[in-house]
Amino acid sequence: MSEFPFLVRLGKGDILVADGATGTNLQQRGLKHGTPAEAWLFEKPEQIIDLHMDFLQAGADILLTCTFGASPLRLEAGGMGGQVLEVNLRAVELARQAIAHWRQDEPPGGREVYVAGSIGPSGGLLKPYGVLNEEDVYASFTEQAGALSQAGVDLLVIETQFDLAEASLALNAARAASDLPVVVSFSYDRGTRTMMGVNPVKMAAEFTSLGADVLGINCGRSLDDNLKALQELHGVTSLPIWFKPNAGLPRSDSQGNSIYDLSPEQMGAGVPEWLDAGARVVGGCCGTSPEHLAQIARMAKAG
Repeated sequence: MSEFPFLVRLGKGDILVADGATGTNLQQRGLKHGTPAEAWLFEKPEQIIDLHMDFLQAGADILLTCTFGASPLRLEAGGMGGQVLEVNLRAVELARQAIAHWRQDEPPGGREVYVAGSIGPSGGLLKPYGVLNEEDVYASFTEQAGALSQAGVDLLVIETQFDLAEASLALNAARAASDLPVVVSFSYDRGTRTMMGVNPVKMAAEFTSLGADVLGINCGRSLDDNLKALQELHGVTSLPIWFKPNAGLPRSDSQGNSIYDLSPEQMGAGVPEWLDAGARVVGGCCGTSPEHLAQIARMAKAG
């Protein structure tokens, strides 16, 4: 491992709790469908801070920044082109503000909290499957990783990936822009395969060789499907595993909103199996509310 506190904790065998969903929780709080979550960093910063604080109060050790779509390519598509540095700096600033507010009500010497810079997919497909070329995607990831590093995050999380080629560009870009710890997390939305046919075995081989510090699984399908992917990944890697599954599969209500049916208690009940299957950082992705995370944290820290 290294001198980075996040990696030191994992090297000691500590179980850490990451936060829950950003997008679906902000939508529950009024973010309109089609509006980038990053827009609220400036329009409604209090909502971002409140969500971070809710996760901290639920037991999170790691806050992901509201920057999933804050690469140049994604911001341009969302009408926020040219604001990469501004958006990423703002997101880290709000996460740090939330931690400072939360600490005011905590006893001295409380738990350490890490800010993780979230880096999502490019939003398109590389040639020949799409129109993006490797040079542009690499440059986009490099710019975002550099901005997050400049802003002072404790680690970078390349998440919800599905394509080996694109995720490799992202990891190489992160390494070029920063010396921070890097998590590479894939979304297995075809059970234990991604939409590009990648399985956990291929993912582990690729990103172990490229020097990822932590391998992960987030989003995907049902809790059972995510657990199977976790078990498969654990069988082929000695690296720490990051695990943030959905709160079940979504369904749409009459207004077109996504509803996730797993209760907080059901989500928390799965945590012992996640830990037995090798997860060392646990949290939740889409549909995971602060109430869900409180149950995850309770079970993760029960031992």
